[in-house]
This record gives sequence, C-alpha cells and structure tokens, in this order.
Amino acid sequence: MAVAALVLGVAWLFWIGSAFALGFGYVARQQIRERGEGGWGMATAGIVLGWVAFGLLGLSIAVAIAEPAPY
Repeated sequence: MAVAALVLGVAWLFWIGSAFALGFGYVARQQIRERGEGGWGMATAGIVLGWVAFGLLGLSIAVAIAEPAPY
C-alpha cells in the first residue's frame, strides 16, 4: 500500500492518481501502525505528493477563473 501511494503520488495521473495516493497512503499508515511494519516514509511521501497535486489543481483553477478572457 505504501509503495502504491508513493507511485501514484509521483505519477499524479491527471489528479485521479493523487486521490488514490491519498487513500492508499492513509490506509498504509494505519496498517503500518497496527502491524508494526516498515514503509511509513513512503506512505507519508505519497500523502504529501497527493496533497501537493490537489493544491496545484486548486491553484490552476483559481488562476483560470481570475484570468480575464482574451478579446
């Protein structure tokens, strides 16, 4: 799960991958806590990259709305 979160966070896949990166990352961190396994850093990196991608999406939407239409 942590590896999947990291890969999807890096790939982004038009922000759909970022949503999956967040989901896999949070589930992976929960499993790591319960089972005492490794991979905490990869799961966290996937979560961070997922949120960064959503931040960029929000920024690009805000710029697109605020930008005046060319005449």
